[in-house]
Amino acid sequence: MQGAEVEAQKKFKVLPIMISLLIAGFIGMFSETALNVALSDLIQIFNISEATVQWLTTGYLLTLGILVPISGLLLQWFTTRQLFIAALSFSIIGTLVAALAPGFEMLMAARVIQAIGTALLLPLMFNTILIIFPAEKRGAAMGIIGLVIMVAPAVGPTIAGLLIENLSWHWIFWLSFPFLVIALLFGIAFMQNVTTITKPKIDVFSIVMSTIGFGGIVFAFSSAGESDTGWGSSKVIISMIVGVLALVIFAVRQLTMKQPIMNLRAFKFPMFVVGTSMVFICMMVILSSMLVLPMFLIRGLGLSALTAGLMMLPGGLINGIMSPIMGGLFDKYGPKWLVIPGLVIVAAVLWFFSGVTTASTLTLIIVLHSCLMIGISMVWMPAQTNGLNQLPRELYPDGTAIMNTLQQVAGAIGTAVAVSVMTAGISSYMKGVADPTDPANGPLAMTSGIQNAFVFATIVAIAGLILAFFIKRVKVEKH
Repeated sequence: MQGAEVEAQKKFKVLPIMISLLIAGFIGMFSETALNVALSDLIQIFNISEATVQWLTTGYLLTLGILVPISGLLLQWFTTRQLFIAALSFSIIGTLVAALAPGFEMLMAARVIQAIGTALLLPLMFNTILIIFPAEKRGAAMGIIGLVIMVAPAVGPTIAGLLIENLSWHWIFWLSFPFLVIALLFGIAFMQNVTTITKPKIDVFSIVMSTIGFGGIVFAFSSAGESDTGWGSSKVIISMIVGVLALVIFAVRQLTMKQPIMNLRAFKFPMFVVGTSMVFICMMVILSSMLVLPMFLIRGLGLSALTAGLMMLPGGLINGIMSPIMGGLFDKYGPKWLVIPGLVIVAAVLWFFSGVTTASTLTLIIVLHSCLMIGISMVWMPAQTNGLNQLPRELYPDGTAIMNTLQQVAGAIGTAVAVSVMTAGISSYMKGVADPTDPANGPLAMTSGIQNAFVFATIVAIAGLILAFFIKRVKVEKH
C-alpha cells in the first residue's frame, strides 16, 4: 500500500497544484478579514448596530459550519478538479455580488455565496496536501499553507483601510475579483485529480441533522452576541438545545453506520483529538481578537481604518513568515516544544491586552499583536499536522472535514462570545456614568468592553495551555 502511495505522489505535479490552491486560499482568507476594518464604517453607512454588522462575519461562518461537515462526503463523490472549479465559481459570483451590493441585505447574501466557495475549498486544500506530500514533509507543506492563510488576513485590514480611505468598501471585493478569475483559469489548466472517488451512499437524514446541529449552535452563539437579546433569550436557548440534540443524533448515527458521512472514528486517535482542540482554541482566539481589536483602534483610540489596518500588519506578516519556519521545526523536533511555549506566549499577551486603555501607546499594541501572532504560529500548524498525521489514509477526508468544521464553529463561538462580552462591558460602563450622552464616555465604554473581551480570550488560552501538556509526537513512516 505504501509503495503505491509513493508512486502516486511521484505522478502529481505538486507545484502547479499548490499554486492553484494557494491563490484561491489567499483571496478566500483575504476577503474574510478585509471586511473587519470596514465594519465600523458599515455601521454608519447602513445605519445598523454592532450586533447586526457582526452577521457579515457570523453569517459567513454559519454557512461554513453547515457546509464543511459534508465536505468529507463531497471529496469522495466529486473529483478534485470538479470541486476546485465549483469552489472558485461560487467565490467569484459571491465577490461580484458583494462588489455591486447597494445595501446590507445584498452584501449579506453575497457573503453567504462567498462562504459556499470557501467551504468547498478549505477541506479540499488540506486533503490534497495530505495526499500529495509524504508524512515526513507535511509539516513544511502545511507551513506554506499557513503562510498564505495567515498573511492574507494580515494584509486584508491594511489594504481594506487604504481602499476605504480613498475609494469605498466595494473595492475590497473589486480587488479580489481578478485574482479569483486567475486562480480559476490556473486551476482549469493545471489542477489534477488526486482523490479516489468511492461514491458512498448519501444519507439525507445525517445531512439534515448535521445542518441543524452545527447551524443551530453557531446561530445560538451568534444571536447571543446581539445586545438586545443576550444569553437568556428564548431564541438563543431554543436554538442551542435544538443544535445540541441534533448533533447528538448525528453523532450516534455516524457511529452506527457502515459508511458514515463524517467518520467520527477519527476521534479514536488521541493526538487527532488534541490537535483538533488546539486548532479550535487558536481559531477562537484569532477571530475574536481580529474582530474586537480593529473596533477598539477605530472607536476607542479614534484611529482611521487605514491606520488600524497598518497596525495589524506587522503581526500578521510575522505570523506568515513564522508559519513555514514552524512547519520545518515541527518536522525536525515534533510538536511539544513549539505548542507549550506558544500557548504561554498567547496567554501572557492576551492578559496584557486585557489591560489596554485609551492611554496605551500604539507601539505597545503593535508589539502585543505581533507577539500574539508568533505564539499562534507556534501552536496552530504543528498541532494540526501532528493530529492529521496520526490518521490512516482512508480517514483523511473525514479528519480534514472534522477539523475544518470545528474551526468554523470555534470562529463563530469566539466572535459571538467576544462581541457579547464586549457589548455587556460597554452597557455596564454606561450605566455607571453620570451623563451617558457625554461623547467622552464613548471611547471609555468601548475600552471597558474590549478589556472584558480579552479577559475571555485569556481564559480560553489558559485552557489550551493545560491541554498542551498531553501532546505527543506521532511517529510517521519515512517513505
